Amino acid sequence: MAGFLKELKKSVSGAVRKINESGTVIETIKKKAQERGKTIVLCEGEDSRVVEAAAMCVEEKVAKIVLLGNAEQIKKDNPDVDLSGIEIVDPAASPKLEEYAALLYELRKNKGMTEEQAHVQAKDPTFFGALMLKSGDVDGLVSGACHSTANTLRPGLQIIKTAPGVKSVSSFNLMVATGGNKYCEDGMLIFADCGLNPTYTPEGLAECAIATAKSAREIAGLEPRIAMLSFSTMGSAKHDLVTNVQEATRIAKELAPDLKLDGELQFDAAIVPEVAKLKAPMSEVAGHANVLIFPDLQAGNIGYKIAERLGGFRAIGPICQGFAKPLNDLSRGCCSADIVCAVAITALQAE
Repeated sequence: MAGFLKELKKSVSGAVRKINESGTVIETIKKKAQERGKTIVLCEGEDSRVVEAAAMCVEEKVAKIVLLGNAEQIKKDNPDVDLSGIEIVDPAASPKLEEYAALLYELRKNKGMTEEQAHVQAKDPTFFGALMLKSGDVDGLVSGACHSTANTLRPGLQIIKTAPGVKSVSSFNLMVATGGNKYCEDGMLIFADCGLNPTYTPEGLAECAIATAKSAREIAGLEPRIAMLSFSTMGSAKHDLVTNVQEATRIAKELAPDLKLDGELQFDAAIVPEVAKLKAPMSEVAGHANVLIFPDLQAGNIGYKIAERLGGFRAIGPICQGFAKPLNDLSRGCCSADIVCAVAITALQAE
């Protein structure tokens, strides 16, 4: 275990250095989070990356942290981690369990949940964390380092639910150009949706684009230039999949006419000025896009992982948008530094 922790610390330190190479992007987000003083619950105290991230958050004053799990076991498994300043809560032993179980029953009884089932379900750390968030005992939730997206989002959809006026939840990834990139004018790009919805109707894709533009402004400080991506540029190919993106572009422009948004655009036409001049010379977005809306989850998920593994980008996310309160899922390939960034972003969403 000591050897594992030593290697983990090396990995964390390397990740932190890599993030710092990106300039002030992540540091600016952290500084904003420090000013908020929010409390974020981390649901996976059994994961050493999460425990390390909790300590980093407290040390850097990114947020106040509630860590879920058995305190004795967490301390035993992480002897070299300073846990001072972290509130550790064991859901099964919490004095709030009965209150949260009653809340869960009220929320789900019309779906057939019994009081006994609610009591059992409330002990699950992610459900417990979501009930903390619903009750206002924390400001945001981060989970998913060692659990599937479904395990993280199911409590969100059942307990937190969507914000007023929002039909569906979507996600985005903040892609930071750690080593510089000539096609990344702002030092970062926003990719959506890379982690949540497998397919989109034109209406859903348009809503995702508008929500991501809002996130780009509020979280990343970007003035969004949104490209609706496809394998076609401005009608160069004919297919139902292209038509779907074209219709989504039309709807998004109709709903948010002030946005700089265009499509459909191929990836190179969206970010390479020389290609944009050839393929979409009349577009104010083509060649300079900083928000990239992928047509479906397959394209988005593959795209962000290629950018991360081959393109030298640091991928932060997926970050959820559309919930009534901030709840975020992590990639199971994340490191502790990624979790700290997700906590910082969640704290900003809590505003």
